[in-house]
Amino acid sequence: MRPIASSKALIPLVLAAAGLGSACQPAPPAPRASSAALPTMERIALGANTCWFKSGDAAFSAYRLAPELNSFSGRPRILVVPRRSPESRPMLVVQAEGQPAQLSAFGPLMDEPVSSRIATDVKRWASGGKGCR
Repeated sequence: MRPIASSKALIPLVLAAAGLGSACQPAPPAPRASSAALPTMERIALGANTCWFKSGDAAFSAYRLAPELNSFSGRPRILVVPRRSPESRPMLVVQAEGQPAQLSAFGPLMDEPVSSRIATDVKRWASGGKGCR
């Protein structure tokens, strides 16, 4: 019969095996952005404010952001309105409804060349992206 190795010799082996086991474990999933209407529109409002207005973007210099996120209708939205006449008809409305959020964007700015950029930005922010174009 062979002598059993001393416990001091087994400790590194046990620790190495434990380390290998944890190294093979899958990484926990990255936190996902909520897909409900309100959190989606909050992300869009933050992105629009940062990238379109605070950045001094020329395409939006004639406008200002008017968020209407506290909606009792279940459709939180943001409005892009004329800078000097915020009570005027909105030039852009972006709204969400439901879980998962169904987005819609409409208004005169969606008939302008900037519409494809608006759509791209809104989709990126809705999915949790934070950057500007």
